[in-house]
Amino acid sequence: QVQVVESGGGLVQAGGSLRLSCAASGGIFSINTMDWYCQGPGSQRELVAGITSSGSTNYADSVKGRFTISRDNAKNTVYLQMNSLKPEDTAVYYCNAKGSRYYVHSWRPFDSWGQGTQVTVSS
Repeated sequence: QVQVVESGGGLVQAGGSLRLSCAASGGIFSINTMDWYCQGPGSQRELVAGITSSGSTNYADSVKGRFTISRDNAKNTVYLQMNSLKPEDTAVYYCNAKGSRYYVHSWRPFDSWGQGTQVTVSS
C-alpha cells in the first residue's frame, strides 16, 4: 500500500502564507501526478493544483498567482506554497498521488489519498 501524508496546515490571518507538504511512501515504482485538492464545509472536493513527473503544472483559477505547486521527485514529495491567503481558502486540503507500485515481480497502478490537513484563514 502506498501511504500519503500531508503536513503544514494551520491557522493564519488573511494575507498570510502557509506551505503544505505531502510525502508518498511504500513500494513506489514511479509517481505520475501529485495533486492538491480542497474541500470546504458543505462543499465538494475540488482540484487546487497539480503537477506531473515532468514538472507541468495546472491551477484552479481561484488560486492562480497566489499558490505555487512544486515537487521533489527524489523524495516523492509535493509542496503547495500558499500566499495572499483569503478566508475563502479555508478548507481541508488533501493530497492525491497516482503512479505505479511494485507488486511481486511486476507493478500495479495506485491512486492514493492522504488524510487531509486543515487550513483556516481568519479575516
